[in-house]
Amino acid sequence: MAASQSLRDNPTFDRWLHFEPDRTVRIATGKVELGQGILTALAQIAAEELDLRIDQVRVMSGNSVEGPSEGYTASSWSVEHSGSAIRAVTAEVRALALARAALRLNAAPEELSVQEGEFIRSGSATGLDYWHLAPEIDLSAEVTGSAAPKPATEHRIVGRRIPRLDLPAKLTGSGFIQDITMPGMLHARVLRQPGRGARLLALDEDAVLRAAGERITIVRRAEFVAFVGDDETAVRKAAAKAVETAIWQDRRELRSEQATAGWVAAQPSHDRRIGDPMPEEAMTRLSMRFSRPFLSHGSIAPSCALALWQAGHLSIWSHAQGMHPLRSNIAATLGLPVDKVACQHVQGAGCYGHNGADDAALDAALIAMQLPGRPIRLCWSRAEEFAYEPLSSAMEVKVHAMVGADGRPVGWTTEIWSAAHGQRPGVGGAYLLAADALETPPPARKPFDIPEERGGGATRNGIPLYDIAAKGIDFHLVHDVPVRTSSLRGLGATLNVFAIEGLIDELAARSGEDPFAYRLSLLTDARARKVLERAAEMAQWSDRGPGGAGFGLGLGLARYKNSSSYAAVVAAVEVDEAVRVTDVWCAVDAGLVINPDGVVNQVEGNIVQAISWALIEEARFADGDIAGLDWDAYPVIRFRDVPKIHVDLVEASGHDPLGVGECAGGPAAAAIGNAVAHALGTRIRHMPMSRDRILAALLDS
Repeated sequence: MAASQSLRDNPTFDRWLHFEPDRTVRIATGKVELGQGILTALAQIAAEELDLRIDQVRVMSGNSVEGPSEGYTASSWSVEHSGSAIRAVTAEVRALALARAALRLNAAPEELSVQEGEFIRSGSATGLDYWHLAPEIDLSAEVTGSAAPKPATEHRIVGRRIPRLDLPAKLTGSGFIQDITMPGMLHARVLRQPGRGARLLALDEDAVLRAAGERITIVRRAEFVAFVGDDETAVRKAAAKAVETAIWQDRRELRSEQATAGWVAAQPSHDRRIGDPMPEEAMTRLSMRFSRPFLSHGSIAPSCALALWQAGHLSIWSHAQGMHPLRSNIAATLGLPVDKVACQHVQGAGCYGHNGADDAALDAALIAMQLPGRPIRLCWSRAEEFAYEPLSSAMEVKVHAMVGADGRPVGWTTEIWSAAHGQRPGVGGAYLLAADALETPPPARKPFDIPEERGGGATRNGIPLYDIAAKGIDFHLVHDVPVRTSSLRGLGATLNVFAIEGLIDELAARSGEDPFAYRLSLLTDARARKVLERAAEMAQWSDRGPGGAGFGLGLGLARYKNSSSYAAVVAAVEVDEAVRVTDVWCAVDAGLVINPDGVVNQVEGNIVQAISWALIEEARFADGDIAGLDWDAYPVIRFRDVPKIHVDLVEASGHDPLGVGECAGGPAAAAIGNAVAHALGTRIRHMPMSRDRILAALLDS
C-alpha cells in the first residue's frame, strides 16, 4: 500500500493512534472539521480496520502538540491523505495486535478474529483485547504499510450512512468556538489598520471609553489597537466608536474599477506556459473570454479565537484550518519558540478556504500577551469579516480551441489572468494580517500561487479532461491587487470549468451535434463517461428540446484537479429577466465512498454555493473601500432559491477514496451557464449572470 504524504510526514504510529484507559481508541488527525463531516468519515475508517464499534473511536483533531502535522485542511485532501494514513495505521496495528494475541494463545493469527476490540477464537472470547495487548505494541515505531486494508467486500462500517458525530453538540448550542466560556475570560475587539502601511495619527480615547459605558482596557502595540473588557457589548460599542473617531494616514483607497476582472487582467503579470504547445499547422481557431469578480467566503459567523498567555506559554483555540501552520506562524510573528505555543482546533462556522480565522488567532494572541493570565475571546464584526478577510481573486479566462476538419479540437489553450489563490499564512511569503500593524512589518508578498503538482491555484482544472492532442495553459499571475487574495472553495477551477465547458458547448453547436453526444466523442476515460451518461439519464437529457424559449437544460463535466472525484452535472433553468435554477442532477464517482450521506451533503452544498457564485455573488469596491459589508450589500443564495438537487453516487468501490468537497462546483456553474445559453439562444460569459446581464443579452440578441 503506497504511503500518503501525511504518513510520510508523520511516520510513527503514536502520532495517529493511542489506546485509552476507558477502552476506546484515540485516532488523531491534523485535518479539521469544517462542516464536511470528515471526523465521522475518519472514525468510520478506523473502526472498520480495527473491528470496533464507531462509539469506541474518539477522534482528536487539530492538536498542534500531540497530533500529526498535515498542513491545511484544503484541496479536498482530507480523506485522500489523512484517511489513507489512518487506514494504513489501523490496518497495521490490527495485524500487530493479532500477532501478539496469537503468540499469547499459541494459535495462528488466521485462527483469530476481532469483534469490538476483543480477540475471538473458534467463535469464543479469548479474554484478550487491544487494551490488554497495548503495552506490547511499540507505537513509537514507524508504520511500514505492510498490512493490507480490508477489501470493500468485507466492509461493515465504511460505506454506511453513519450519523455525523459532531452534530449533537452543535444542535444543543455548544459545538462552536463562539460558545466557549472560560473562568476570568475577557472579550476583545480590534480597531483594524485600514491597509498595509497605514498609521494611526489620532484616536479619541475619551469618546471610546464613554461609548463603552463600562470599564474597558485599550491595548496598543504600534498600529495594532484593541479594546478589552468583561462585557462583550461594551467592548463592541468601544470598537464601533473607535472606527468613527480614528484618524489614519496612508489608508488604503480602493477604486470601483479595481474590483473588475478586466482591471485585474490589465495589470503587470508573471507569465508562463504550462503543458503542450499549441499546434502550428493552419486550422480553425475559436476563442471565447469569460470572467468572474472578487468573491467573499460569506461565512455565516464572523471569525473568532481564544488565547491565554500564562507562565511563558501561549495557548490558542481557533477555527483556522491548520493548527500546525498556525502555531508556526504565530510563533514566528511574536518571536516565540514554537514549543511555547500550542494551538487547538475548535469548530466554527463553515468556510471552505482562507477567511479571517487565522488572523483572529493572532489578534487574540497579541492581546493575551499584554494581559497575562486572562483568557481572551476575540471576535471580528460582520463588517470586519467582509472588509479584511482575504477575497477570492477576480479572474479572466480566454479559452482557445484549434479545431480540425471533423469539428473536434486538436489543440487547446486555457489562458488565465488572476491574482494568487494560495496565500494562506506561511505559504509563499504570506503572513497573518495583524503582522502588518506591528513595529517591523514583514516584507511584501511576492507573486506566488499553488504549483500544478499540488493541484494548482488559479490554474486548477485549466487543462480539459477531454481527449485533445495538445492541451496547455497560458498563465498570467498578476503581481499586485489592492486587497489580499487567497483560497476559496475550488480556487480557479470554478471559472476554468465554466469557460472550458462553455466553449465545448459552442463547438458542439458549430458541428450541429448534441452537447452530450459531442462530449462522449471526446472521452475515452471510462469513469468520466460513466458519470456523464448517468447524469444525462437522471435528467432525461434525450427529451431536451431546441431551447431559446426561456427554458434551458445544460451540462457540465470535470474531474476535480484532474485527479480527485469526477462530477457530471445537468441543470434546468427558467430565464425571464433573471435566472431561476429549478432542478440539478449530479452523478459523482468518488471511488470508495466512506459515508454516502456525507458525500451527498458535500455535493449538494457545493452545488448550492456554485449557484450563488454563478448568479448572485460579487464583491465591489466603493468610497475607497470594500462596499459589501453586510448581507444586504453582499447577498448570497436564499433557501427559497435552492432548487431540487438529485445526487447519484456511481459505484466505484474498487478504487481508492477520492476528495469530493469541491468536485461539483465547476460543473454546476458550467451546467447553469450552458442551460442559460440554451434558454436564451445567446451566451452570458461573465459571472454573476445577473438581471442586468440577462437584460443586456436579450437586448443584444
